[in-house]
Amino acid sequence: MHMRHIILSSIVPAAAAVLLLASVPASGQETSPLVPDATYKFAQRDTCELFLDVYNPASGTGEEDGLRMPTVIFMFGGGFMSGERDAPYYSSWFREMTRNGCRVVSIDYRLGLKGATKVGIGQVNDLENAINIAVEDLFSATVFLLDNAESLGIDPDNIVISGSSAGAISVLQADYELNNSSVLASELPAGFRYAGVMSFAGAILSRSGLLEYATEPAPTLLLHGTEDRLVTYKQIKFFNIGFFGSDRIASRFARFGYEYNILRFTGHGHEVASSMYETTDYQLAFIRENILRKSRRIIDATISDPDIPSGDGISQSRKELYGDNR
Repeated sequence: MHMRHIILSSIVPAAAAVLLLASVPASGQETSPLVPDATYKFAQRDTCELFLDVYNPASGTGEEDGLRMPTVIFMFGGGFMSGERDAPYYSSWFREMTRNGCRVVSIDYRLGLKGATKVGIGQVNDLENAINIAVEDLFSATVFLLDNAESLGIDPDNIVISGSSAGAISVLQADYELNNSSVLASELPAGFRYAGVMSFAGAILSRSGLLEYATEPAPTLLLHGTEDRLVTYKQIKFFNIGFFGSDRIASRFARFGYEYNILRFTGHGHEVASSMYETTDYQLAFIRENILRKSRRIIDATISDPDIPSGDGISQSRKELYGDNR
């Protein structure tokens, strides 16, 4: 198949993708919006101001077996075309993470493909730019948190980055850039490393062939549907240009002995990107074992999980909730 069509089907969020990224809550899930404990401007760009919301751990939480739970930075999904840091859908996941002792920081980032209608081989430069400016904004948010760590109660050595879809691409790319000492990462303090990465249906873009890390990446949790047609689960390659999904990232990590967990949701597509709440238990297990206890536990699991809504189920549920097919 010609690469143009593969990239188009793997990256661009058409109407169906928007439905998946803005899915409705599962049964029993609290749907009321969660009000952040604080909101800060972390960057001034030429085109906009960027803000972040801080959701502090619930009272009486914050430690697990005497170990301090991390601050989790979150980047929303939307194909680099749309999305909001405070979209009501994310509230249930934020609430669940804070109940389990994590501090959640949801950030803005610039939407480099806003207004775009397609992304194919002729637009790879546009895609790369969108990823790069999102990563730049993530690094700026990180610097803000580091500069204000004491007042915010943040441990600089215990920051996890996470994201959904476009956000997942951004956090994976960020750790890739950081561990290859790219120009993008120069904003971060020397020696800084993220404590972990959690990717909900993400991928990494490379112009130099197969993924190579100069230094060991952070412990990484990869969640991906094996039938994902929006962000590739495997890979897309054209000469030295590659877009590597969770399956190929895990293969590279395994080859070099890097620390990772991959959860392959068999039969599922891109809906895994918007199933953070339904997969909280997997995330907390990764945080406790790989980040807090530093167990270097490797998991490669194929999962059939009925709690993950199907694409058709999401579309129908949204229609019932909103009375439309947005």
